[in-house]
Amino acid sequence: MRTMFRSLGLFNYRVWFIGAIVSNIGTWMNRTAQDWLILTELTNEDAAAVGFAMALQFGPALVVGPFAGILADRLNGRKLLAITQSVQGLLALGLGVIVVLGIAELWMVYLFALALGIVTALDVPVRQTFVSELVGTAQLPNAVALNSASFNVARLVGPAVAGVLVVVVGVGWVIVLNGLTYLATLIALAMLRRDELHPMKKEKKGRGQLRAGFLYVRRRGDLVVVFTMIFLLGTFGFNFGIFTATMARVEFDRDATAFGLLSSILAIGSVAGALMSARRERPRLRVIVLATAGFALAALGAALMPTFETFALALIPVGFTSLTMITSSNAYVQTTTRPAIRGRVMALFHTIFIGGAPIGSPLIGFVANELGPRWALGVAALAGVIAAAVAVIWMRSTRNLRLRRHGGPWWRPRVRVRYDGDDYDLEAATQEIAIVEASARRG
Repeated sequence: MRTMFRSLGLFNYRVWFIGAIVSNIGTWMNRTAQDWLILTELTNEDAAAVGFAMALQFGPALVVGPFAGILADRLNGRKLLAITQSVQGLLALGLGVIVVLGIAELWMVYLFALALGIVTALDVPVRQTFVSELVGTAQLPNAVALNSASFNVARLVGPAVAGVLVVVVGVGWVIVLNGLTYLATLIALAMLRRDELHPMKKEKKGRGQLRAGFLYVRRRGDLVVVFTMIFLLGTFGFNFGIFTATMARVEFDRDATAFGLLSSILAIGSVAGALMSARRERPRLRVIVLATAGFALAALGAALMPTFETFALALIPVGFTSLTMITSSNAYVQTTTRPAIRGRVMALFHTIFIGGAPIGSPLIGFVANELGPRWALGVAALAGVIAAAVAVIWMRSTRNLRLRRHGGPWWRPRVRVRYDGDDYDLEAATQEIAIVEASARRG
């Protein structure tokens, strides 16, 4: 247990963790309220409209994300976070006010979603790389996993609270409350002990820095595979807002409370997945692949559940496998990337993960509208199968993955699976990335 929560022994991370969990609860309340607002008040149960709002919110990562990584590598992360968190809070308050006043229209919600998406695209790579400044390299995998646990504890609490508050006080006040929760992160940033931070060496402004990030990832076959898997699942698999909203409303004819309950039950598995990841000393590629295959099975199982209660229970393994995959991928990329270029690489990670939403969210919403929510979950399962297959093919092609018959009779052979590709040498990569950056500057 102590090993699982070891990063919380550090004052700076402990303060950050508390502030983040309060803010994350507000974020999940906002997501639930906004999806319900669009689905039930601004449209006639149009899942495609919910998907389009998600696309606007996540789409800016495609354009802004890579440049945000350069900012993360160049500028003071603490100051940047203070700016981005303040702007996000103001946007949430603005949206909440127009909903409370009864003047909100669908295009206004779309506009706020787009603005929030732009700011979030700037915020995410800075926030992710800032974790290493709070805890140092040795504690980074544990801190990344605990961050995911925090986010998903918030997913457990936020939607359930939002579901009740939407019924009691209305959607607008839930969104206003989210705007106020950003104060928790700002207070945490102000309380950090500067002398206990682990500041990364910042890059000076120069030519070719964006290109160097792309070249670095391209030369790392393992990162290309992880990014491909993240794209497939982020685009077609992890559209949980659409899945839970449409299954609750369309398939089972339930209200906002049930919608919030489904999101919270999904988070039970997610929290378990994050805590299991926190126990591991280091992230491994084989764990990412197994979690991806597990997600495909879990999504298919959820799609086949006949009742609301069985569907709710089926969401627990969906949450567990998806969060294990996300957390392990995030920690793997961060811990195997040189600190000086980590911001750019994590920005690309976020861009690929979130940037697929403009494609996937409307498509999944269309499938849910035309064929039904169960078929939308089937698409998610198929995405998991393809993602796992891509990884296995690459692992076999590099000859790091081996399947050997190990004893037993011919009709019941024992097969041993071994993968030897998890020991990426970060020090050996230092000289390579120097060459990559020099090449990028010349180019």
